[in-house]
Amino acid sequence: MKENLHPRSRHRANYDFEVLTKVCPPLTDFLRPNPRGQQTIDFANPKAVKLLNKALLLHFYGLNDWDIPAGYLCPPIPGRADYLHYIADLLAKENNGKIPRGKSIRGLDIGLGANAIYPIIGQYEYAWSFVGTEIDPVALENAKRIRKENVNLKATLEVRQQTNAQHIFHTIIQPQEYFDFTLCNPPFHASKKEAKASALRKVKQLQGKAKAKKLTLNFGGQARELYYEGGEIAFLKKMIQESKQFATSCCWYSSLVSKQANLPAIQRALQQVKAESIEIIPMEQGNKKSRIVAWSFLSTTQRKAWRSLRWT
Repeated sequence: MKENLHPRSRHRANYDFEVLTKVCPPLTDFLRPNPRGQQTIDFANPKAVKLLNKALLLHFYGLNDWDIPAGYLCPPIPGRADYLHYIADLLAKENNGKIPRGKSIRGLDIGLGANAIYPIIGQYEYAWSFVGTEIDPVALENAKRIRKENVNLKATLEVRQQTNAQHIFHTIIQPQEYFDFTLCNPPFHASKKEAKASALRKVKQLQGKAKAKKLTLNFGGQARELYYEGGEIAFLKKMIQESKQFATSCCWYSSLVSKQANLPAIQRALQQVKAESIEIIPMEQGNKKSRIVAWSFLSTTQRKAWRSLRWT
């Protein structure tokens, strides 16, 4: 059992490849034994990882079909599911310990990606509805295709294009529009060079030097998914500043933070915009540690009123 995953995670047990290959037969071609003789895949092979993710989504989250274009980010399902489970816990704290469920609970996914992973999991686990924003036209069209191919997403996911790369919430959040939470997996790196070096290290760890350079170009994701001028801190500072302008439009803003060392600067930015509440939620998947930073501009009294108005 993977004890460090969220208690409600569907991924705490080891992968059952007998089940997964039944829902996604092409995955069979990528199975191989590990040193203990158990079935696994080559996690340095982008095709194998994509098919594993497809099998997990079809088996656990009720999809009919899922795919992403070559070269686009293929997210780790357990970690993305954990983010949503912790957001559910955060909302439950505002709701006398009970997770608010149903279509009236709305999430805003900043950077939906070609994979549309958060709306897929959030709809299945909690019946929440989502608006997903995306600036990349190819990712946008693929997310729309996923929505079209899966009936359970048609009524719970709206895809919106962010037409201005300088904005995050502007042009997206409309007047008199309200969200209960936001999600974001920001670009971690400050440059293409830094992102490429990180991908190379990752592949070397998985498979060694021999195939690392060959695989790196196929493994990571598109530019906007991987890097932002100034890196994670710059992106989150911009997000925090813009969120202040929509202080009453959302109960809880949130984002993943990849580097522990970035937290002090992020917390200072939140204090500067006078966020009423700040939550740092640790997450752990295997050897990888990350955290969620969540903030609200609403007072405790205002959040109680929000709950009474929207969640009851």
